[in-house]
Amino acid sequence: MNQIIETWEINNRINLYLLNAIEEEHLSAVSASKGRTVAEQFAHLHNVRLMWIKEGLPELLSTVEKIEKENITKSILSDQLIKSGAAISKMIEKALEVGKLKGFKPHPTAFLGYIISHESHHRGQIVLSMKQSGHPLDKKILFGLWEWGTK
Repeated sequence: MNQIIETWEINNRINLYLLNAIEEEHLSAVSASKGRTVAEQFAHLHNVRLMWIKEGLPELLSTVEKIEKENITKSILSDQLIKSGAAISKMIEKALEVGKLKGFKPHPTAFLGYIISHESHHRGQIVLSMKQSGHPLDKKILFGLWEWGTK
């Protein structure tokens, strides 16, 4: 497998690992500075992926559904993150074949850096929201977010 695609897929598994570590009732947690709930953060990751899929390889949109604020469950988040993760893999793979990703400059590898940076930022916000709402994640889970060689 292409190392770039594999890197994206590890990132997606890390997101799912974090989601799986959070109890359904804690998906409503927010940080002290307010903003999105934990569930809305995960939905945002997915919905931003859809924005890029729409631009870069729109035929893949039929494989995913937008997650609406009022409809979020852990099951929906997991299902859609798996589906959008696979679609992003295909989009990056196609972009690497042609040497560019429509709507993104400079090149597909930079897109990988961009999207992983975006998702990592939100993982940090999720962890902070859990901590500040009184539901800190276990240290084993927190260390696991960095175990890219085993996830």
